[in-house]
Amino acid sequence: MKAIVYTKYGSPQVLGLKDIDRPVPNDNEVLVKISASSINAQEWHFMRGKPYIMRLAGTGLLKPKDVRLGADLAGVIEAVGSNVTEFKPGDEVFGVRWGAFAEYVNSSGKGLVLKPANVTFEQAAAVPVAALTALQGLRDKGKIQAGHKVLVNGAGGGVGTFAVQIAKAFGAEVTGVTNTGNVGMVRSIGADHVIDYTKQDYTQGEERYDLIFDLGGNHSLSERLRVLATKGTLVMAGSISTGNWLGPLASMLKTVLVAPFVSQKLASFLAKVNKEDLHFIKEMLETGKIIPVIDRTFPLSEVPEAIRYVEEGHTRGKVVITV
Repeated sequence: MKAIVYTKYGSPQVLGLKDIDRPVPNDNEVLVKISASSINAQEWHFMRGKPYIMRLAGTGLLKPKDVRLGADLAGVIEAVGSNVTEFKPGDEVFGVRWGAFAEYVNSSGKGLVLKPANVTFEQAAAVPVAALTALQGLRDKGKIQAGHKVLVNGAGGGVGTFAVQIAKAFGAEVTGVTNTGNVGMVRSIGADHVIDYTKQDYTQGEERYDLIFDLGGNHSLSERLRVLATKGTLVMAGSISTGNWLGPLASMLKTVLVAPFVSQKLASFLAKVNKEDLHFIKEMLETGKIIPVIDRTFPLSEVPEAIRYVEEGHTRGKVVITV
């Protein structure tokens, strides 16, 4: 089968489309024929081996231990192990399994749920990691409530477009911060207010927010706290920091260290894959509460070009890989 593999860290040129053995599911696994995947920040972090703390944490000190990339997937169950009862061949599924930039992947099924009939494979593939990040950040860390004033910084990106829609589904008044080209799109997916950061600095405004969901990390902590309500919550889910050792984790760590000394609640987190939340997101897709925003699609052979495009940092929603 065809798969994107890499044997050393570096720029997208280290990635190649290779023929590798097609996986065979064991008694507790399913084999998924992948129709589409999508790109998240973690792919290019793994590709480059940065921040270096990732290598110390187990990705491989000098070269990657796992030569595959890709997490999001949507596809069709092709075969099931003898102990599998949840899925059957022919089921259309979506979810998370590492190694998804390939024609096939094995999965225990823990990160998979049935695909809603009202979305395409490309739409479904755009959802899992980004929507899980938005849901868990807003609901679990931000404790979002109906009537809350919520600001999403980075509202035009992959996670941001889901965050705007999920916040609206929870009954919040949502302000999205994005660039000029995405203003109309962010408004069209439900934002009550949209701030063009090229023209206005939200940290200098008079509005106070109950919850700031920050995907950019492009302001100092003190600037963000200035526009956070006294009992408000700042959730850090991303940063533009490019330091070699800690990268975006540096600002997230700072948030945790400062938290005990301010009246507001500060939180940093990394999303976790679980079936319960995937089912929750599936229901939101089925009811139209969230609609994936897709910037561009690339074929599997052009994953390096797709990652270069995402690394530029100005995507509108998600970039999808078709297999």
